[in-house]
Amino acid sequence: MQVLLHTDKHVDGRQGMADHLDSVVKDALNRFGDYVTRVDAHISDAVSQSKPTPDDIVCTLEAHLSNLPTVVVKDHAATAHQAISGAVDKLKRAVTTAVDKHNGR
Repeated sequence: MQVLLHTDKHVDGRQGMADHLDSVVKDALNRFGDYVTRVDAHISDAVSQSKPTPDDIVCTLEAHLSNLPTVVVKDHAATAHQAISGAVDKLKRAVTTAVDKHNGR
């Protein structure tokens, strides 16, 4: 599974953030094996131009699945790590639902 990080200029997208994202995503989705081919993460500061709000970091995750539609989830939080954590939890549930429907459960 390939995990790709995309950030805007207001979010730290250095190697440490990429490593954290890779670890969290792979831990959450490893049971799906070859179903998940790639996860794209888009992290941005939703209100970078105006005054900050408590939940101004947005993490959007796109899971590209083999022979299934792409699953997209989004989470808002105060920090990038919190937004990633929330989005990964949502992604795990969404991928589970998609795979279970495909397998006829």
